[in-house]
Amino acid sequence: MTTHQDHEDPTRFWERFYANRDRWSGKPNPALVDEVDALAPGTALDLGCGEGADAIWLAAKGWQVTAVDISAHAIERATEHAWDADLGDAIRWRRHDLSQTFPDGSFDLVSACYLQSPVELPRERVLRDAAAAVAPGGRLVIVAHSAAPTWAEAGKHPWMPTADETLASLELDDELWTLETKREITRPATSPTGEEGTRADIALRLRRD
Repeated sequence: MTTHQDHEDPTRFWERFYANRDRWSGKPNPALVDEVDALAPGTALDLGCGEGADAIWLAAKGWQVTAVDISAHAIERATEHAWDADLGDAIRWRRHDLSQTFPDGSFDLVSACYLQSPVELPRERVLRDAAAAVAPGGRLVIVAHSAAPTWAEAGKHPWMPTADETLASLELDDELWTLETKREITRPATSPTGEEGTRADIALRLRRD
C-alpha cells in the first residue's frame, strides 16, 4: 500500500520524527543483547542507531563503536546520552543516509536493529553492504519486525520480510558464512493509543568465516 510518506524525503521525515520525540528508554534492544552479550568485544558498527541506546550498551560492554543514523537530531541526542554515561570516548557518531553513503572499514560486529522505514530505504542493498563490512570471524546481527502489530488495520503497514526472506535477500556465499541464530520472537507491545497487543520480530546472527 502506498501512503503520502512513501514519497517524503527520508532525511526530512526522520529529522521531524526525532524533533517531535521526547521519550527515551535508554534500554538496548533485548534481541541484540541476547545475540551479543556473550561475544568478546571488538569493533562494532551500529546502523540506524537512533538516540544511541544500543551503541551505549555495546560501549559499556567494551566494544569500540561506530554509530550511524540519518538524523542529526538523533545523533545529537545520542552523543549527549553517551557523555552522560561516561562513554563518549568509546563511540564515534556519524551521520549517513545509507541509501547514499556507507561507513568505511570492516568491523567485528555489524548490527542492524529495526532498520525499517515508512519512507524510501533500499533496505536489501543496505543489508548487503552491512554484510560486506563484517570482518573475517565477525558477526552480522539483524533484528527486524516481520509482521504488522496485532492492533494495526489490515493493509496499513508495509510488507515485512520473514527470516528466510531476509536471509535470501543478503545473497551470501554459504562457504563464507555460518548461520548461528534464526529466531522468531513474539513480544508484547502497546499501540500509540494505549491498546495492548503483540509484535512479531525476527533475529538473525551470522558469522563470517
